[in-house]
Amino acid sequence: MALKVGQKAPNFKLENTKGEQVELKDNLPCIVYFYPKDFTPGCTEEACSFRDNHQVFSGLDIQVFGISKDSVVSHQRFKKKHDLPFELLADTSGRVCKAFKALMPVVSVPKRITYLIDQEQKIKAVYSDLFGARNHIKSMIGQLNVE
Repeated sequence: MALKVGQKAPNFKLENTKGEQVELKDNLPCIVYFYPKDFTPGCTEEACSFRDNHQVFSGLDIQVFGISKDSVVSHQRFKKKHDLPFELLADTSGRVCKAFKALMPVVSVPKRITYLIDQEQKIKAVYSDLFGARNHIKSMIGQLNVE
């Protein structure tokens, strides 16, 4: 079960593809989406969907971050191959995935969950669907009441 709308999002610091530490509280408002693995078909579709609609979020000063348990090196290759205009964050320990209730039990693979987090670090919207990769972007755009 995902975190609930209205809850305060857990703060975190993770490394991005530039080797910098990104802290949630310093990057609000934002969209944080968790995904299972770089280079898999569903995850590629989801990342490219966020890429293709990135101007909607950047136009509203909302940053986008993709998080998985993949390494920074894997994220660098994935970001470059698909020309992603947003950062991917490496949660190799799964600590942040777990805090956001985005870790499948037993197999320890991240679930596909997307959170819209407001300026006060509160969760404004949640979308969770492992197989509907394109629906994550549609849900977030719908929450912003823009088309």
